[in-house]
Amino acid sequence: MEPDLNVYYSMEYPTDILPTAPEPQTSTIGAGSVILVIVNIIIFLLGISGNGIVIWISGVKMKRSVNTTWYLSLACSDFIFCACLPFSIVNMATSAWPFGLVMCKFIPLIMFLNMFSSIFLLVIISVDRCASVVFPVWVQNHRTVKAASVLVTLAWIVSVALSVPSLVFRDTKVEGHKTICYNNFGKGVPTHWNVVFSRFVCGFLIPFVIITLCYTIIILKLKNNRMTKSSKPFKVMSALIVTFFVCWLPYHIFVLLEVYNELHNHNIVTGLMVSATLVSANSTMNPFLYAFMGKDFKKTCSILSKIENAMSDDARTASKRQSCTQDSKVSTDPQGEMSAV
Repeated sequence: MEPDLNVYYSMEYPTDILPTAPEPQTSTIGAGSVILVIVNIIIFLLGISGNGIVIWISGVKMKRSVNTTWYLSLACSDFIFCACLPFSIVNMATSAWPFGLVMCKFIPLIMFLNMFSSIFLLVIISVDRCASVVFPVWVQNHRTVKAASVLVTLAWIVSVALSVPSLVFRDTKVEGHKTICYNNFGKGVPTHWNVVFSRFVCGFLIPFVIITLCYTIIILKLKNNRMTKSSKPFKVMSALIVTFFVCWLPYHIFVLLEVYNELHNHNIVTGLMVSATLVSANSTMNPFLYAFMGKDFKKTCSILSKIENAMSDDARTASKRQSCTQDSKVSTDPQGEMSAV
């Protein structure tokens, strides 16, 4: 008997795995689930505390700037995602969904809202960095906190719109003595495929192309400069982008493979569970990247100071740009161009 292709846990974990596996294999799967539960609990604790610190630093302690606007929005997205992890941890540990239909729709919505908002913000930041190198004078006149806030708001609106399928297709049903949360795409694969493919294209493929293009232009533009090392914000954003793609690419691959296969392959099921945990880990890593990418990491003892140092480039960047424009030669100084990156 074939398992239902459209049934998943709240974090896209399949629920209709054939229950005829021998006892030793079931024990192995159980042990793996315990490990994933423990890992997700650690991710939850680190994500809440780390992103909470970033929100406090960028939203309260530091003066509002374009950079802190980017980082604050990213941290808010990750914080909300991590705050919802306990629901998925309970689901993972019990193989049941005791939280009702509303939360069945809401928790996956948060997952994809985090995915889309994070990648759209990274796209905006990459375009911002590219424009700062290619058109420094124009950027100096138009790169404002207000403009950054408008772009962030638009990114969140589009992210919410693309996350709506979770509200539409998520449903609950009772199987035996358990209630499960699953994707109810109805009969047939086309709707399921359209949703998965649109998420891959809008939430990964197109952003990947845009970001790659932006950083290629930046590298080519700076190739002839005397600067041989990347500036601090360039390193921070490069690390954030690489981390995002490393964490999300396996998930998209396994989801596409799962839709393509008519049966639930055990390797694909395992890959989905592990890759979904990797996705959760992405929301925890960003605050630590801010800290370890700080310029004065070896000299600074406080984690808070490291994070603040990693996000505090705008003030110094603005002063450097202003000094470079005194002689109407803004784009001729390699140091000035690198500061914009």
